[in-house]
Amino acid sequence: MTIIQILKADYQSFPDDQTYSIYAKDVYFKDPTSEFRGVDRYQTTIAFIKTWFRHCKMDLHKIEQTGDTIRTDWTLSWNTPLPWQPRIHIPGWSELTLNADGLIASHIDYWHCSRLDVLKQHFLPKSR
Repeated sequence: MTIIQILKADYQSFPDDQTYSIYAKDVYFKDPTSEFRGVDRYQTTIAFIKTWFRHCKMDLHKIEQTGDTIRTDWTLSWNTPLPWQPRIHIPGWSELTLNADGLIASHIDYWHCSRLDVLKQHFLPKSR
């Protein structure tokens, strides 16, 4: 399987059955809420999502590779475990950079909304 095929499968099954072997051991990860290094820490982050987010889904809208850079466009959604279980949606994209071994050395996520917008979804749900 190519890395694109693996990523497509990982997005479809997110957060379950992720392929951590496509990441460099010291992968750099950044999103609007955190920044760290290491595939072990990335696995811990995914485990946190699996534990606390309900009905988590990652819809992949587009994936393309140019040289050693892969861009994915997606929407992450889940139900927060509050009594009213709001459905949260974060549209965004990721920029993945491959190293000389073809492993992901950098994974940076960007959101099309602010952290405040995400917080507001918990208390001011929109009709969808």
